Amino acid sequence: MTDFRTRQDSRSAARRASRRRANRTRKFVYLGVIVAVLIIGAAVVVRWAPWRSSSSPAAGSVRYLGVFEPDAPTSYAQVDEFAQAINWQPNLVSYYSAWNTPFQAGFASSATKHGALTLVQIDPKNVSLAKIAAGGYDSYLRSYATAVKAFHAKVVLSFGHEMNGNWYSWSNRHTPAKVFVRAWQHVVTVFRAAGATNATWLWTVNIVDQHSAIPIASPGPWWPGAKYVDWVGIDGYYYQSSQDFAQVFGPTIAAVRELTGDPILIAETGVAPSAGQPAKISDLFSGIHSFGLLGLVWFDENTQGRVWRINSPAAFRAFGQNAQEFVKRPAATASPQQ
Repeated sequence: MTDFRTRQDSRSAARRASRRRANRTRKFVYLGVIVAVLIIGAAVVVRWAPWRSSSSPAAGSVRYLGVFEPDAPTSYAQVDEFAQAINWQPNLVSYYSAWNTPFQAGFASSATKHGALTLVQIDPKNVSLAKIAAGGYDSYLRSYATAVKAFHAKVVLSFGHEMNGNWYSWSNRHTPAKVFVRAWQHVVTVFRAAGATNATWLWTVNIVDQHSAIPIASPGPWWPGAKYVDWVGIDGYYYQSSQDFAQVFGPTIAAVRELTGDPILIAETGVAPSAGQPAKISDLFSGIHSFGLLGLVWFDENTQGRVWRINSPAAFRAFGQNAQEFVKRPAATASPQQ
């Protein structure tokens, strides 16, 4: 009997030991599965979201629906008309400022009353950027900076937009990139020295296009350095019905991400009627969301034979519906906004 009990106890002990080994094995298997899932998930994120940045908008943070109207900055009337047409109030409005023109505080005040941020594109047309970099226009810059500081509210400032294009006096083939960089750095330095800390600096590039008659270069040579830039702007348009967001903006977003993780704003955009405005407007909003960008500024003006203004009820409906969803929906990432 004793031998039988001893054998039974030995078998029970062996079974318990076997179960413990099996449980440990299962735990290791489960742990391996979890690790594999995490690795595969991370690979999927990297594959499908290569341009996400640590500075992308966080869920619940400000997302910008902007517009430029041709009567800005002398009037806010057309912005109001645009807001009524889309049944949504833009929270970002832009205007273009010629060199030696003062800051338009009246327009910016109107924007603030409407709950909007003002974006100023300062254009040094036919001005020597080398002279700007050397301090030759410091009195103008200090005056502008003082006015921005006195405004108190946040203002977004951009200098010499689309410099990697070839159509402006400050741009590629007209002014060396290194001269542009020195000028940009000097402008920012003067503003900061004047105490205009409410200025957010938007470095605005044109979309890269290697297939145009005169290729539009990648923006790297014009990068002024991380401490001189807060946001990056990208300008680009839909010309054809076959284009989508990734085709129009994707290569430039990738080029920017090689330089910085700063938030990206589509700073100037539109859709030609021949491209199909309603569908492309929806694609524009969808692309901005999926790429985790700050938002957009719609260029609502017809220029040089190009029709960019929204010109159909269907396009207005598409813009309004997408605008409301875009501003309200959670951002694509949960990283802190700069």
